[in-house]
Parts: sequence; structure tokens; C-alpha cells
Amino acid sequence: MADVVAQMGPAFLGSRLKRLGERMQAGAGIVTASAGLALQPGHMAVLAALRGAPLSVGQLAEACGTSQPGATRTLGQLRDLGMIDEVEAPDQRSRVVTLSPKGREAAIVLMHEVWPRVGMAAQQILDRLDGDFLAGLTEIERALSEASIGERGLRVTPGPLRLREYDDALAHHFHDINADWIEAMFRLEATDREVLENPRSRIVEPGGCILFVEAPGLGIVGTCALQKTGPGAFELTKMGVRETARGLKVGEFLLEAIIARAQAMGARQLYLLTNHICAAAIHLYEKLGFVHDAGIMADYGARYERCDVAMLYKGR
Repeated sequence: MADVVAQMGPAFLGSRLKRLGERMQAGAGIVTASAGLALQPGHMAVLAALRGAPLSVGQLAEACGTSQPGATRTLGQLRDLGMIDEVEAPDQRSRVVTLSPKGREAAIVLMHEVWPRVGMAAQQILDRLDGDFLAGLTEIERALSEASIGERGLRVTPGPLRLREYDDALAHHFHDINADWIEAMFRLEATDREVLENPRSRIVEPGGCILFVEAPGLGIVGTCALQKTGPGAFELTKMGVRETARGLKVGEFLLEAIIARAQAMGARQLYLLTNHICAAAIHLYEKLGFVHDAGIMADYGARYERCDVAMLYKGR
């Protein structure tokens, strides 16, 4: 199944970060349990904050970056576990929370056994990234403190679809978008894998091109290629649109762009190979000037086992 959360790009950033946090917290919970502590990942920030001086609920909420109701719920859980006590504040006008003896013992174990292990494991992942990820998170938090997603979202107007040229940094989109629809309807053949895994050497360098469509707030939502198969001959191939972008007319926008690019590249023969069950795509091809052609089928149809439809561009 396609990963809808990942496909939706920036629009689902919050959901993706939440999912990522849940996965990391689940792993941290395993390390915590192995140290003999019956604590949940959500307890950690409060325990870390209380290692210093006693704090009020409001101070804890601010220190942990959560709401006061959320902090109160967490404190209730820690109270049930015997990890905290409530005492009078120094001014004797309010109550504050402090670690109990059991809580201080747990904090020592966390400091020596749990947090270093979790931190080192997380650092192994961070070391695989370019740039300072934690600094990036800090910038996101700073930006949200200035204006929320809701405030920003109400101030912007979605712009038009935009074409992007091939770049190696976009190659994974070319692979994933096409692999998703091919595997959903057929199976990946050897010729598919060769092209999808080597787009630069199989498409771009021999004289073809790959275009992408970017939708505001959604990222890359579609792609299509022109593969040069002879002097002046190009196959329109590997055209796919993410399911999450249906309804935005990405396919028609992309097909018009790739036809225009083929003409600019001097194509004398522009053809495509498909299967009859791709009815919606075939209708779009017909709408934009492709016709069924027996000669194309005879010359090129054997390239794919699934091919039973061949079309040649005649123009509108």
C-alpha cells in the first residue's frame, strides 16, 4: 500500500512528525522497561524538568512545551506511581511538585541507563542526515510560536501546478510514483526496474527527459518521461500521478507539458504503450491527440508483457 502520509508532503507534516514521534517513543519505552522502570515516554520530560527545583503545574507545562491540562494528567499518572510529591511553595501561597524519593531513584536510573542509550541510538539516525536536524526542529518550533499552521494557512492561497525538471534529488519520486501504480495494477517487469532504478542513465543521458509536477503544499505529485528510442523517435513512458493528488488535473497538465517538450526536442514520432485496463489514461491520451496504431504495436509492443494498446501522437 502507498504511504499516504508521506505522499501528502508538507500538508501532512504534522501527521508525519506525530507518527515519527510515536515510533521513537515506542522504542524508548523498550529501553526504559529494560531498566526496570514502569514509566511511559510521556513521563520523561516532566521527570527531567523536576530534577532541579520544585515547579508549579504552570511552570512544568512551560518547561515541557505542553498544555496545563496535559501536564496535570501526566502528574496524576506519576503520582499514582509514587514518583512525585506535592509540597508548599517557598512563599507558602501555592503548591509545587517535587520528585519523591522513589522518583529521585528513578531519575538516577534514567540519567545513567536510559537517556544515554536512547540518545546514542537517536544520534545514529541523525548521523545519516545532512545538516543539523535538531536545529531545523528548533526553527520549526520558533516559526510556530510566531504564527500557527492555522494562522498561516488562512493567509495563503494555493498557487498553480508547477513543472520541475529532472534532478537526481527527485529520482526517488520518479521511482516511487510509478512503482506504486504499476504494482497496484500489474507487476514490475525487468524493463520497469531498469528504468525506474536508473533514470539518469536510461532516460536523461541518452537524450530523453523526465518532468515532474509539484503542487503547492503537497510536493511532487506526478511525473512522466520521454525515452529516446531512435532518431527523432520518443516513447512517452512512466507517467504516474499520486492517488493523493486526484482531482487536481495533474495528469492532463503533465501530458500537455510532455507533448510540448517532445515537440521542442524535435520528435518526429511520439508514441506510448499501455494496457486496455488503464481506461482513464487512454481516454486522456485520445483527448490530447493520440490514436491507436497497429504499426507501433508491431514495432514496440513486445517491450512489455502487459502491453496490449499502442498509440501514436497525431496532434489535435
